[in-house]
Amino acid sequence: MSSPSALVAENVRKVFRREGYDIEVLKGVSLSLARGEMVGVVGVSGAGKTTLLQILGTLDRATSGKVRYNGKDVTDLPEARLADFRNRTIGFVFQFHNLLPEFTVLENVMLPCLIARENPSEARRRALSLLAEVGLSGRTTHRTGEISGGEQQRVAICRALVMEPSVLLADEPTGNLDRSTASGVVDLLVELNRARGLSLLMVTHNDRVAARLHRVVRIDDGRIEA
Repeated sequence: MSSPSALVAENVRKVFRREGYDIEVLKGVSLSLARGEMVGVVGVSGAGKTTLLQILGTLDRATSGKVRYNGKDVTDLPEARLADFRNRTIGFVFQFHNLLPEFTVLENVMLPCLIARENPSEARRRALSLLAEVGLSGRTTHRTGEISGGEQQRVAICRALVMEPSVLLADEPTGNLDRSTASGVVDLLVELNRARGLSLLMVTHNDRVAARLHRVVRIDDGRIEA
């Protein structure tokens, strides 16, 4: 029997209530991400891409439908268990890196491990290893305001991977970068996929970025196009 997909969404709907009206943003979305696969999600603004990513990442709950990781249904987990699951299983990279400016590069990368109450020495070892892997060994003691935008995004990727998640979710990770820097970030993600078997689902408006992924799905008006 084949192993389950890294991530599966089944008939996901999301309805927001606004001033007495229901706004259906996702209208029965189903998709899957195989282990080691890189999938791009594209579509116009307002199509539902970010809402879908938030639900897949368990940052929001669907109105109906199921979300499974490695065959495990996480749709109805209680909030405390869901937060722990999210920290240990899902890595997030956003357009804006959301690093903490008062912390060093190393401290930012270690943070998810410390939240999970992991051994600080082990957290430090894993963080240093990741930073070396992305070429930032010389930046570990810098504050985030002292490094470039591309370096900040590489730090954010390290932070997303330090808990060794099974899936990385990225929302426009190159959207705030110039073309050359964006290309370097995509190079890094592709290399991580090759070297680590990283499973990646990425929302992007950038056709060049999407073309480098294994597969692209398009969402339009809350539905995945056939």
